[in-house]
Amino acid sequence: MTQEAPSQRRGGHGTQPWPLRDYAFLGDGERGALVSPRGELVWMCAPCWDSDAVFSRLIGGAGQYALLPEDDWQVSGGFYENGTLIRVSRWVTSNAVLLTRDALALPATPERLVVLRQISVERGPSSGVGVRMCLDPRPGFGKAPMGAWRRSEEEPDSAADAARVWEACGGGLRMRWSGAPEARPGADGALYGGFTLREGERRDLVLEIATGRAAGGGSLEPHGLWKETERRWRQAVPDCSDLLAPRDARQAYAVLTGLTSGAGGMVAAATTSLPEHAGEGRNYDYRYAWLRDQSYAGIAVATHGPHPLLDSAVDFVTARVLADGDSLRPAYTVTGGRVPDERSLGLSGYPGGSDRVGNKAGSQFQLDTFGEVLQLYAAAARHGHLENTDVRRAVDVAVTAVERNWQRPEAGLWELEKRWWTHSRLSVVAGLRALAAQLPEREAERHRRLAETVLEGTRARCLRSDGVWARAADDPNMDAGVLLPLARGCLPEEDPTTARTVAAVQAELAEDGYVYRFRHDGRPLAAAEGAFLLCGFMMSLAVDHLGDRPAAYRWFERNRGAYGPPTLYAEEFDVEQRQLRGNLPQGFVHALLLENAVRLAEE
Repeated sequence: MTQEAPSQRRGGHGTQPWPLRDYAFLGDGERGALVSPRGELVWMCAPCWDSDAVFSRLIGGAGQYALLPEDDWQVSGGFYENGTLIRVSRWVTSNAVLLTRDALALPATPERLVVLRQISVERGPSSGVGVRMCLDPRPGFGKAPMGAWRRSEEEPDSAADAARVWEACGGGLRMRWSGAPEARPGADGALYGGFTLREGERRDLVLEIATGRAAGGGSLEPHGLWKETERRWRQAVPDCSDLLAPRDARQAYAVLTGLTSGAGGMVAAATTSLPEHAGEGRNYDYRYAWLRDQSYAGIAVATHGPHPLLDSAVDFVTARVLADGDSLRPAYTVTGGRVPDERSLGLSGYPGGSDRVGNKAGSQFQLDTFGEVLQLYAAAARHGHLENTDVRRAVDVAVTAVERNWQRPEAGLWELEKRWWTHSRLSVVAGLRALAAQLPEREAERHRRLAETVLEGTRARCLRSDGVWARAADDPNMDAGVLLPLARGCLPEEDPTTARTVAAVQAELAEDGYVYRFRHDGRPLAAAEGAFLLCGFMMSLAVDHLGDRPAAYRWFERNRGAYGPPTLYAEEFDVEQRQLRGNLPQGFVHALLLENAVRLAEE
């Protein structure tokens, strides 16, 4: 059997990119990986979310980990085991059917990750089915030196163990790979190999990547790792049979869990620099924790019931509010650190995208962050979180910050130039009013007065003469972002401006059942960017708030279907090409899907 890499088989320069809708996501809370439908793991940062990538083929770098049938005449499909991020792929070749299972092992720690890969033959000839593999980690986005692979020098449990464990170092990381005794180092430093499986046989491959402090400290025994990972997923994801679209709701829980670190922070997405629209230059690094996004997730979970994801959101947000007060930043690392400045890696980037890491949003002031944080606290209050002294202190700090800063120009929801954005102020009003409803009357009065002050000031500057909320004080156009605070009750039920604004957004920013953020220029909406799935789910909540449940179902179902085979949502959906756009998977889209699934199942 040949020892070529899959990329060598296709003649090439490296693994070719796939449409974003075809990639599957593996996550354990501390980092994430993307796997192509060809069985190639092409993106993973190690040891943590915002570390340099060890597999960066996705954005034009080096490094991959492939496991697939030898027979190139093949098709594959797959699914997640219900309520998990354990990905199962089914391969049909010219004469066989194979199954692979992929996962990042649980429980996870920040300094050690374990990739579990398993392949078995469901049906095949008596002579067996060929499988090929390639392991080629390239730390530092492919730029850090990588040492040579060698057999393990550890004291083995048996001779077979010694034969199957490979070790290497690079970029400050140590790697161990078990289950591949046939592998051999190639001239390029990667490990290549192949083996044969007969019907009913299975092979487990276990890859550990760890810092020097954690390397070699854990078992590579696959059976126990799989069992514990399965058990942890059963514990992490609740039963959603009482919700609308229960399987997708469970998947949303799994994705949000896979994006949330043990330190509390939830990354916005697992990737960087994937294009929102080719050639538009909007390619950003989302491997950080946005307080807004995490608040969305916490609110969605709180709507369903108490869950560890709600605890993580409240604890992480509270620590940031108490530490930074008026200087609260929109985004942090998952451990609460500063988001680094943007820089280029010198790579080609995903087609139409770039190679940017770091994010300028980490130094912006965004008023709506305080509004979403207050809404999170109001939602969490129903599950007893306001009984926590630190949370009560953080509420007071956030309200005081709003009092001092609500009139300041700021970057807003879409992180643009400093202006008087309507959405930010209505979000603050929604948060103050929701929180007031959860507090004793003496405390609530302060929040109600401030909400009325902010609302009247915003009404004077941002409400058009036709009773529609404008995008900003100096911009009369529409912004779909205002849908969410309207849906969450920032205005009295009898206020007609809610219905008028929802109708105006539908008329000006909606097409074919999807919603765009705003008009960039005079071009058709789809020429500037994809439909924003967050806004589509906002519309569902908004029309349901107005009492039109059938219309809410229609908006929900239309946007719920905007995913590829792995059932993951990106930030945007290209309606014309039916493709995903932006980073993947996008946490806040899964959060709003979950919130809709809960609310639309209510009587």
